[in-house]
Amino acid sequence: MAQYETVRRRAGVRAAEIDAGLRAHMNRVYGLMSVAMLITGLIAWVVGSDFHAAVNGQPTMVLSPAVLETMFTSPVRYIIMFAPLAVVFLFGAAVNRLSTQAATGVFYLFAALMGLSISWIFAVFTGASIATTFFVTAIAFAGLSLYGYTTKRDLSAMGRFMVMGLIGLIVAMVINIFVGSTALQFAISVIGVLIFAGLTAWDTQSIKNEYLSVREAPDGEVIAQKMAIHGALRLYLDFLNLFLFLLQFLGNRQ
Repeated sequence: MAQYETVRRRAGVRAAEIDAGLRAHMNRVYGLMSVAMLITGLIAWVVGSDFHAAVNGQPTMVLSPAVLETMFTSPVRYIIMFAPLAVVFLFGAAVNRLSTQAATGVFYLFAALMGLSISWIFAVFTGASIATTFFVTAIAFAGLSLYGYTTKRDLSAMGRFMVMGLIGLIVAMVINIFVGSTALQFAISVIGVLIFAGLTAWDTQSIKNEYLSVREAPDGEVIAQKMAIHGALRLYLDFLNLFLFLLQFLGNRQ
């Protein structure tokens, strides 16, 4: 935020131009993120609902019971589980070499794979509780992101702390795979909500400041477009993880 205010003061009469460019950039970020969330939600709903129907001997909408059995009970499930992680790492490594259109396509591919990966929630939790949790997450995310966008406080120190906490959270989640402790799982869910709440505010502020740092470069517009995709990915992951951790509290199991 301090960087944003410094740029505006130095710009003088160009402050309005800077504000307009920043708003357009953030709208692009939120737009890309929203489309990705729509793709994820639609695929997760179709696949998860079909899986739930197949398990209960009911007719499926799109996928046959045989295909669903292969997806969820064979080694294919590990491909579905880890494919989004592979794509996001490849995207991070290759984003600067991709065109804007290609980078956008990879981002949407990642969103589709993530939809497959989390489709199990529709077979485990009731649709009403998923919708309620999504609504709560959307309100919380909007408030946290607005805070990150408007605050004059520099959130860099908090962001670094949250990243360190995220590493510890991942270690705890891996340990609990083998331990299977309900108490540890509860603690993981609580800490996960807090971490991704903090990351939402920090990432929003970072995306804002990163735009300001490149806007005057000769190819600043091209760089900003790719930065918008990368920023949308960051906020998408914040939203999705916040939703999944909240679902552990608010979700009613079928």
